[in-house]
Amino acid sequence: MATIRKTILITGASSGLGEGMAREFAAMGRDLALCARRTERLETLKSELEAKHPGIRIIVKALDVNDYAAVFRVFREVQQEFGTVDRIIVNAGVGQGKRIGTGHFAQNVQTAQTNFVAALAQCEAAVEIFRQQNAGHLVTISSMSAVRGLPKHLTTYAATKAGLASLSEGIRAELMATPIKVSTIFPGYIRTEINEGAPKLPFEVDGPTGSRLLARAIEREPAKASVPWWPWAPMGLLMRILPLKAVIRLA
Repeated sequence: MATIRKTILITGASSGLGEGMAREFAAMGRDLALCARRTERLETLKSELEAKHPGIRIIVKALDVNDYAAVFRVFREVQQEFGTVDRIIVNAGVGQGKRIGTGHFAQNVQTAQTNFVAALAQCEAAVEIFRQQNAGHLVTISSMSAVRGLPKHLTTYAATKAGLASLSEGIRAELMATPIKVSTIFPGYIRTEINEGAPKLPFEVDGPTGSRLLARAIEREPAKASVPWWPWAPMGLLMRILPLKAVIRLA
């Protein structure tokens, strides 16, 4: 049975899957550190969750994950305020991207920096804390798009999520002989603010459903998990062996 992680830090908690996971873990009675740039949304969420779930403790931290020094500082502040941090969920990210070679390098590099370099900073800060504690659970939110290279606006995004998945696996290998756990989560099509303007996609689930399934998967502390499991776990296997032309049609 997995260890109960009482204190959980979530980045990108002001909207989307981060907000949804905060709701799910609050309902489980966990104490939360909610981090994002938009603290007014975090404060509203804090008030709502504390009213619904008396007894839990929630702290709010302003954090731009592209400010790497701030990542280390804020994570340490959370540890000091709670006394320990049992789980850190590296969730903050952006879904923006443009076709490669069409004059949008600035937008693509912003996606790369936020989704990979800033995630590296978060992983570094988290694992420093976990090494000191000799305990903890690092969770990285990748994407099913990480399985193969994808075209159009997804090219850079998919590459960053693949890089994050590889980074997470390397950290898992590094920490395999320790009590520290590392989980990489691969969400499929989950409707949130990041993709609210996109057409409805096959196998899509709504945000609350996706968040509930994410929280359940994270609680199991797997090395890797596709969410929802069906159809994305078998689809991931298929995507790895199909010719690229077929993968493009799936995307």
